[in-house]
Formats: sequence, C-alpha cells, structure tokens
Amino acid sequence: MVHEKDLKIPNTGQKRLVVIGGGFGGLEISNALKKADLQVVVIDKHNYLTFQPLLYQVATGGLEPGSIAYPLRRALRSIPNAIFRMAEVIQISPEDNSIETNNGWLSYDYLVLAVGSKTNFFSFKPEESSQMMQLKSVTNALDMRSFILQNYEKALLTSDELEKESLMNVAVVGGGPTGVELAGALGEMKNHILPKDYPELDFRKMQVHLFEASSRLLGAMSPISSDRSLKYIKGFGVNVWLDTFVTGYKDGVLSLNNGKSISAQTMIWTAGVMGARIDGLGTQCHGPANRVLVDEMNKVTGYENIFAIGDIACMVSENFPKGHAMVAPAAMQQGKLLGENIIKMMNGKPLKPFEYFDKGSMATVGRNKAVVDFPGNKGHLGGFIAWLAWMFVHAITLVGFRNKLIVMVGWLYNYFNYDQTLRLIIRPFKKGKG
Repeated sequence: MVHEKDLKIPNTGQKRLVVIGGGFGGLEISNALKKADLQVVVIDKHNYLTFQPLLYQVATGGLEPGSIAYPLRRALRSIPNAIFRMAEVIQISPEDNSIETNNGWLSYDYLVLAVGSKTNFFSFKPEESSQMMQLKSVTNALDMRSFILQNYEKALLTSDELEKESLMNVAVVGGGPTGVELAGALGEMKNHILPKDYPELDFRKMQVHLFEASSRLLGAMSPISSDRSLKYIKGFGVNVWLDTFVTGYKDGVLSLNNGKSISAQTMIWTAGVMGARIDGLGTQCHGPANRVLVDEMNKVTGYENIFAIGDIACMVSENFPKGHAMVAPAAMQQGKLLGENIIKMMNGKPLKPFEYFDKGSMATVGRNKAVVDFPGNKGHLGGFIAWLAWMFVHAITLVGFRNKLIVMVGWLYNYFNYDQTLRLIIRPFKKGKG
C-alpha cells in the first residue's frame, strides 16, 4: 500500500528493520545490528534516552534533567546503518507491514517493539488519576519538583493550619524501588534542606507517607532487604503504611482501605506499571498488564516478522509465569540477543532462545542506606557498602561520559553539603494539566 505521507526514509536497497522505542532495549538491538546488511530505523516520540532509575533525583532537586538524558542521534552516531525519526506511533498495520505515526507512514520488513511501560492507575477514574503525580519521564520529574515547591510557597501565605499541613504533606503510593527511593529522598529533604529554605514553616508538621498494599516493602527483593529498607526509611522520618491501599483521592484527601483519611496536596503514584502497547496487533498476543506475548525468541505471538523486547514483552515460562521483570537489564539482554538472532534469521541459521541472566537487584533508601540482593539471592548487602555499590552501578550505566561525570560530581557535592542547588520552579505546574 502506498501512503500519501511518509517519514522520508531513503531507499538503500536493504531490508528495513524498524525499532519503536529509543530506550536501552532499542539502542542495544540497534548496536547489535550495526554491521548487518540491514537498514535500521529507530522511532521515538522524544529525541533522547532517559535513565529512569534516577528520575526521582531530578524530581527532588538532586540532579539536573540533562544529566540523566542522552540525545538519541548522538547515541546512534556510531551505527552507520541507523536512522532516527522523532515521531509518535499511532498504530501498526501488520497486513501491509507498515506503521502509522503522527508524522506519516513507514513500511518495514522487520518490526521491533521496544516501547517500554506506562503508569498503571488500575481502577481509578481519570478525574482521580489526573490529580496524582507520576514519575515515568523527565517531564513528570520537572512537574513534580515544581508542584512540590509551589505548595511550600503557598503554605507561606495561608493562615489555615490544616491547609498549610496539607500543602506540606506528601503521600507516595507504592513500596517498590521507585516509591522507596522517592520517599527516602523526600524524608531527607524534610530533615536537612527544606527547613533552611523555608525557615518560616514548621517542618515538624510535615508528614511524608509511604503506602504499600502488601505486607512488606520491595516485594520483588528478599525479605532481608525488605526488612532493612523498612528500618532505614523509618529512620528518615517517613510514615510507612503496610497492608494499606488507597481507595480514592479527591480534593487533596486520600481514602484508605482501613477507613482512615490522609490529607496531602501532593500524591505521587508509583504503585504499578503496564505495557505501553500500540494499537493494531491481534488479540492473540494480548498478555497480562497490557504486555505483548512473545515466544522464547521474542517473536510476537501470531506474527513472523514482529518482535517485542523489554517492558512491553511478556515471555511466559516456568520460571517467569508473568514474564520477566520490567527492568533495564532484561531489555538490554533481549535486545542484544534479538539483534544476533535477526542476523541468523537472514542467513538461514537456527535461532538461540533467550535466557535471562539475573544480575541481582538493588535499591537505595537515602544517604548511606541501600540494599542489595546478589544473583539468586545468594547474598545480601545493606547500609553504607550497599549505598556505594548502588551509586557505582547507576553511574556506570548512564549513557555518555559527561553524564557520568556530572552525576558523580553532583552526588559528591550533595553528600558533603547536605544540600541541592536545583530547587527551581522552572515552569509552574497545575494538577490535571500534565
């Protein structure tokens, strides 16, 4: 089918592989195909890659946005057969091997979905979820930072003590790594930073709440790490509510399943994610959490030339009944192997099934406090040593030498000064508009 508007990709005479998503998985497969006789087209609605594990530090003023983002065009410079287009994919048309974007159509010979995940608000209605902050992008992080600081500016101007406390309070919903790290950072700000910026406010009245529906924090990690994280985060003055879930949020008030209510104008939702699936695929490939079902070669169920990697891919097996964890290492490993398998496919060679290599897991709670589980839960670290390990792993995973250097220098400065210099309201934010 010929479309009137396309993305103006030059015809090189090669077969074309289109990668939707310029995250770690998308870059990994592109790099694996850099020497292949294949045209690689990477499409993303942003022109940069975001290192999501450090978004919470942008939201709390610890890092600048540019230090955790990297231009995709620069990342693709070393891949001579790769082309980038900034566009948002609207739908896939498998019947004629093409995709529709907001900037036009594009045909493909092979298609790889590496679109990642989005926030899952579960059963909350749009009018409720629009009042909640989320943390999936640089934009979200900047909005969150501005909104929290705006509330403290408003708190200075009100004489109503209940309203003042509601403006100062922060509720974080979800006790996974993002929720724990964010709540810990907010606890540190309450203890060491905000009282210096706003001496007219009594931050003893500010409450940071962390809600978790299950019986422990960091449910995907070991019980040892869960217990340690609970101890650490309480040490930062965070109120932890286990076996508690939010049933409603209206006018700055959280309703809880235990019948209680908590007043907080800032409510941050980190309790769930789901695949950012694109319209057009058949119902046979719809998996749990809005993910796409794939086989052990990352081939989408029902299609011979469409693949999925990373958060969007659900590869069900005995060891992973719900698919692999939605983390960067899984996306990168799948991307690298799929690139190698596509080359084998083009040469008529047998493909290699995917086997996930568990590198362990880690989460930081705050200054000098983190938890680490070694692969296979064969060992655990906590405290200062785990915190150093967390910083090292995250620093070396950042893309670009400049970003690694800026982040390390920023961490050192913040560590010795108990301060952050990026508490800027760059653009005022109003809930319901983001």
